[in-house]
Formats: sequence, C-alpha cells, structure tokens
Amino acid sequence: MRRNLHLRTTVSAAVMGAAVMGFAGVAAAQEAPATVDDIIVTAQKREQSLQDVPIVVTTLSQEVLDGAGVQDIKDLQILTPGMTVTSTQSEASTTVRIRGAGTVGDNPGLESSVGVVIDGVYRSRNSVGFGDLGELSRIEVLKGPQGTLFGKNTSAGVINIITERPSFDPSISGELTGGNFGAIGGSVSVTGGLTDQVAGRLFVAHRERDGFYDVNNGDGPNTRKDDQNQDYWTTRGQLLILPSDDVSVRLIADYTKREEYCCVAVQTRVGPTQAFIAALTAPNGPGQRPPVAGFGTVPFSRLAYSNRETPQEIEDMGLSAEATIDFPSINATLTSQTSWRDWSFQQGMDLDYTGADILYRANDGSNGYGVDNLTQEFRLAGTSDKLDWLVGLFATKEGVYRDDSYVYGADYNAFASLLLTASVPAALGGPNPGRIGCFTNPQGLLVNTATTAQLPLPVGTALCAVGLVPPSAAAPTFGVGKAYEDHYSQKSESVAVFTNNTYRVTEAFDINLGLRYTYDSKRLFGIQDNLGTNGAACGGALANQNPANRTVSPIPGTANVATPAAALGLLCLPWSNPLYDGRRIQEKFSDTDLSGTIKASYRFNPSIMVYGSYARGYKGAGYNMDRVQTGVTPDASLFFKAETVDSYEAGVKTTLFDRTMLLNVTYFDQKFENFQLNTFLGTAFVVESIPELTSRGVDADMVWFTPVEGLSFQGGATYTDAKYGQFGAGDLSSPGRFPQLSLLPGARASFAPEWSLTGALAFDRELGGGLRGGFNLSAKYSTEYNTGSDLLPYKNQDAFTVVNGRVSIGSADERWTLEVWGQNLLEEEYTQVGFAAPLQGTAFTNTTTPQANGTYYNIATDTATYNAYLGAPRTYGVTLKVKY
Repeated sequence: MRRNLHLRTTVSAAVMGAAVMGFAGVAAAQEAPATVDDIIVTAQKREQSLQDVPIVVTTLSQEVLDGAGVQDIKDLQILTPGMTVTSTQSEASTTVRIRGAGTVGDNPGLESSVGVVIDGVYRSRNSVGFGDLGELSRIEVLKGPQGTLFGKNTSAGVINIITERPSFDPSISGELTGGNFGAIGGSVSVTGGLTDQVAGRLFVAHRERDGFYDVNNGDGPNTRKDDQNQDYWTTRGQLLILPSDDVSVRLIADYTKREEYCCVAVQTRVGPTQAFIAALTAPNGPGQRPPVAGFGTVPFSRLAYSNRETPQEIEDMGLSAEATIDFPSINATLTSQTSWRDWSFQQGMDLDYTGADILYRANDGSNGYGVDNLTQEFRLAGTSDKLDWLVGLFATKEGVYRDDSYVYGADYNAFASLLLTASVPAALGGPNPGRIGCFTNPQGLLVNTATTAQLPLPVGTALCAVGLVPPSAAAPTFGVGKAYEDHYSQKSESVAVFTNNTYRVTEAFDINLGLRYTYDSKRLFGIQDNLGTNGAACGGALANQNPANRTVSPIPGTANVATPAAALGLLCLPWSNPLYDGRRIQEKFSDTDLSGTIKASYRFNPSIMVYGSYARGYKGAGYNMDRVQTGVTPDASLFFKAETVDSYEAGVKTTLFDRTMLLNVTYFDQKFENFQLNTFLGTAFVVESIPELTSRGVDADMVWFTPVEGLSFQGGATYTDAKYGQFGAGDLSSPGRFPQLSLLPGARASFAPEWSLTGALAFDRELGGGLRGGFNLSAKYSTEYNTGSDLLPYKNQDAFTVVNGRVSIGSADERWTLEVWGQNLLEEEYTQVGFAAPLQGTAFTNTTTPQANGTYYNIATDTATYNAYLGAPRTYGVTLKVKY
C-alpha cells in the first residue's frame, strides 16, 4: 500500500539519520543499526545506499545538523569540507562555493554555481534558498557538476535539502531558545493524521537577536547602535494525501518575513582619505577608524561607522505539489513536481561605510530585487534486472527585477572636492572642501602657463583649485538628494529533457549514462534615468574636453584646459554620468546546450567499490543588471557568456571494521571555461568571463560508529588546488577591466583554501533513572585564502578554525531535553568578504603601465581603505525542547 510505502520511507530516512551519528532523536525510538548500510541518499533522484552512488556526497542527518546548530545554509559550512558560504552587503547576497568555484551573489542577473534544492524545488539564486530551513530530515551536499538531474545552473554542485514530511502518528513539539546578544526564539511543530488518507504538518518559528556590530553614527541621522540583528518569523504547512495504494501527493506552502538591519562593514586597513572623512564628521567623531603608522592593517574590531541605517526586508513565499504514481506492471514510478515561488527584497544602506554623509541608498522602495518563478518537472523512473532507467522533462518560467538608486548626502560635494584637491600644498591652503566647481567649469580648468612676477607658481598650477580664484558661478556641482533611479526586468524561459540510466553489466560492474538537452532564453529590459540636475557636474567636465568650449582667459599668463583624466573619472562615475540619462535597454538571447555524465563503478566485494566519471556542466548566460561603463562610456551590451565545466573524478568507497566505518576518497579534476566572475569595480558589480579556471584535488569523507556505545564521529577533508589560467586584456569582454583583474592570471582563486577539514564528534545514550544525555562537538579548519574576486593582498584571510559545541540532558523518552550550546566557541576572528571602500583611495594607481611582474598592482602605492564583512562572533545560549 502507498501508506505503508510512505511509512517505510520515513523509517528509512530516520534510520539513515541514526546511522550517520548514532545520536538521540529518532535513534532513541528506532533501534539504531551499528552499520552504514542504511545511510540512504537521493543524489540520483532515487533512494540508494550512499556506498552505491558513484559521486561525492556529504550526507548530514537531522541529528548532525541539530548538534552543529545548523538553521540555514551559512551554518551548513561547518560540516562540509571544501564549501564556503558568505554574505556581503545584505543577507540577500549569500553565495555558496564548492571546491573554489562559485560566484558572488550581489548581481541578481547572475545565477548560482551551486544549486539549492529544497524538497525537490530548485531555487535559482542562493539568496532565495537562504533562511530558516525549519524541520530538517537531512541535507545532501553533492560536489562537482550535477547538471544532468538537477538543472543547468549546478556547475559546481548541489545542496539537496529534505525536510520532515507529515506523519500519520500525531505529535507536537516545541522549542524555546535564549542566548547572548539578546537572542530569543522559539518554534512549534504539530503533525498527525487528519483522515485515514490525509496527514498534515505545521511548523511556525520566530527568532530575534541584537546585532553583532557596534555602530558609531557619525553625522547621523542614524541612531542605531548595533547592526546585523535578527528578526524574522517563518511558517511551513504540509499535507500528505494518499488517495490510493499507488498514488501519493505532498503539498507544501511556506512563508517567511524578515525585517532586520544589515549590513555594515568594518575597516581592516585605513588609507590617507581618512583625514578627509574625519574633517567632514567633526565634531561627531573620526567617521571611521584612524589609520595605523604606514597605513598598514588595523587591529580586529567589530566597531562599524554608519551615519545611515541599513534596514532590509525579505519576503519569501511558495507553493509546491509533488505527486507520485506507481505502475507496478512495469515496475516504474511517475513523479510530477510543480512549484511557484515569489521572493522579494528591499533595503537601505550606507554606501560609503563611514560616519560622513556621502552616499547612501534610501529605504523607500527604490532599492531591491525580486525573483518569481514557475517550475514543472516530470520524471518516469523504473528498474529491471539489468537496468535502472529515468527520463524526464523540466520547464521553468522566471521573472527577475531589480530597482536601484543612489542618494547624494550633504557631504558628497565636499568629499569630492577634497579628493580633487588632495595634492594642494599646505602653503596654498591644502585640500579644500569647496572647490569642486573648479573642475566642472564648462570653460575648462584655469591654470597658469608662465611663471611671472604676478604669478609666481609652477607652470600648470590650477589657480581655482589652489584658491587663487573662485569657482565659476556657471560650474555645476552635485545636488544633495536622489541622483538616479534605475529599473531592470529580466524574463527567462528554460526547457530541458533528460535521462539517467544505470546498466548492470555484471553483478559487480555498473555503467551510468546521463544526458540533458537544455533550451534557454532570456530577455532584458532596463531603464536608466538620472534625476533632476544629476549629471550636470560630469557634463561640465566632459564639455571642457572640447577645446572649442574653452574661452581665452582674461588673466594674463593663464589658460583654460581640460579637466585631468583622473578628475574626470571621479566626476563621471556611473551614478553621476549624464550618458545614462533616459537610457533604454533591450536585449535578448537564446541558447542550447548538451550536458551529461558517464560513470563506471566496480565492486570488488561488499566492502570496496571503485569508480570513475566524466561530467559536463553548463551554467546559463545572463545580463549585468547594473550601470557598467568603460572609461566614461556606458557598455553597449550588458550580456555575459555561458559557463561550462568538464569534470573528471576517480574514487573509492570503503566500508570497514565489520561495516561500522565508511571511508570514501575521490580525486577530482575540473576545468571551467568562461568562468562567470562577479567582481566589484568600486562603482558597480560586473560579471566578467574569465577564460579558464581549473580546480583539482581530493575529497575524503568518513563516518565511524565507535565501539563505545553512543559515541560516533563524522568528518572529512578536502584538498583543493584552484587556479585561474593565463589570460590577457584581449581575452576579456571588456579589455579595459584587465588592470583591475591583472592579479588573477595563474593565481589561486578566491575562497579556495588549500585545505579544508571538518569533524563532528557526538555522544548520546541513556544515563539511567529515566534520563538521557549527550554532547556534540563540531569543528572546521581552513587554511588561508583570499576573500576578494580581484585577489588584492589586503583581502587575505589567515587560516582559522571554528568550533561549535552542545551538551544535552533530558528524559529517555524525549518528552523534554535541555541543551546548552555555543557557536564559534574559540571566538575566532575572521573575515567573510573583504572589499575596497568606495571613493576612498585606489589600489590601482597606474592602469596604463604594468609592473615588472605583468600586473598593474603595486602595494607600495596602494592608497585604498579596505573594509570587511565579518564572520559571526562567539554566541551561546540554552534551548529547551519538549515533545508529546
């Protein structure tokens, strides 16, 4: 019967969870086996023993996830070697990388390299999959391209999340948590049969926490003293319908609302422009951290400077329906997976990350993006004595929008003027906050042409800039207020047919063949529009590039000349460039791709299997949804090319010590072509296709049920050598970007530590007297790596270790459990992502002449201030769980 089949499946998942850790929960109710044989995964869209699947899968049970404190994807990385998860200017900008491959999520036009699938529903952006994951059954992390079964945009891997299904056995459970940083939260879950054929499950949770950063408000009007807080609630309802012995339907509806403040950043290196910031914020503090001698790195601190608030609102909702129909006559099952999702995000932010009022985004509905999509998948899978076969069809229709705007603060003109007059000597007054009009005068910049008694200054001195003449009344400046509003809309359709088949050549030798043919189309519409007089300052500077506009000066020995190129670059940044005013964008493309895999596995005996595989992955092309320019000219097209990867693997899976230990080791060799690198150019996020990225190394996973009752260990190690190939300016879609990417050729990729090691030690058993107790200790070690897409050395992160722990005691029947827990117990201080602060110095002072090593970077002339988004500090608390 279908109900019996469902119950058997539920027990299988529960036994798998117990097998992985031998830990509490279901293991207490179901006698946990002492072998690894029942560790079940669905990595090939059918239930299989982990040791029979010829790919790298890190499978994590509910007990392991609970023990490590995993509530969202970012928490997951402590249990997964070779995987990093980071977020940047908002929690919506969350990015997963596996084996050094992945892309920053700040550009909504860029789809993820690591796919996130929740209960069979593909989430097209990592940010759409970020959030409280609720009641988890297990998580499977599949490494390497998985495009055959999981879709076109899984070139680096898949996170397959399986939540708890409804049960016909009634139960209710609750959890209440309190911790430091004012953390408080709780959840309630109820499940049970509604009729003989319908079961339901409802989960509701709410969590709050103060921010991890202290905030100095500088000039205001921000009054918040902390940032990166937590305040959300989520609910998830399910129905399991079993209308007949051969039919099963699972319906899921979920909704999440987050209203939080995120994300400020802290200074990690402070450059010479700090003196200008301090001058603008006096007497309200220094505006940012003071520099150290020689402008080196500053000590670690969680004090951020932000004169503007950073509110963010995220709303996520969806519906899905999974229906399965068994056909016993042909030993096959038809599965239909239908989903609708709508995700939206709005924010306000301080764009200069200082206490000065320079640039910001207003929280007025004009800054954010959203994704809505419909998906439909059909799979028909069957088996015979020699063949496991599967054919399928997948279709999706997706809409993505982005709204963007910048606002000039009261200090913008003064700060720009200070930058433009930074070289004025003290004898002539030094840098001046009121001289921006000198450089925007349409008649040109007034300089002397001869040294005379009346004008005893070096030839070429800018008279207005040094204060000898006032700026022209005709010279425009930047108006305080909103500078522009842009709107982008992308529509995409994708259809794919796929098949995955395993042929048993002999009892020991299997061959697997998978193919996927994909049709992909996208259309981009955009409106870029300056507001008011925005663009006039740049327009004045551009006008004086024409000699015909520069009149003869009435001052003897002087002439009006063009604004220098460096000043023109500052005045004509994308948000102030008049060439965007009223610009309409309309682009479209369609593409097809054939991806697939072939695998061969041979089992020497029940304990040892070896396998080899080849897989080709495909990640679709797309569009930059931002203002992108080369020099001062907007790029004619926002298109970037599709990414492909060829991956080879060879591995061995072993089951040892009377089947109480598994040890799996795999060598991988991946080559990405047209790797979609999303990089921040200081003014915009731009995807540039890097010709080649290779990632080679070894993955190892281990699970051990020790001879000590209730004690188990799970861990892994990944060695990765991920490097960019050699390339030059001519290999890029925009050769002008090469200087800022010139550190990449031949170098180790960002977020690709050479070594990544994880371990989780768990103990759980009855203590007598009706009590049960246990502990969990989880840790991850990463060697050093760079956190910036441009590999600037000030963005390096040293090796670090994060340790989480949990101790529990409760009743043997799990009616109540009390847990004391801590995250980042060693209080490791580390950076998620480093970046150069906008407008505050430059890392590349010379972009025309390369250094002796072929790059355009010289650390001795780097004047940039660097900021960072930090990893979470030590948190701790107490959780009470009840279950009836």
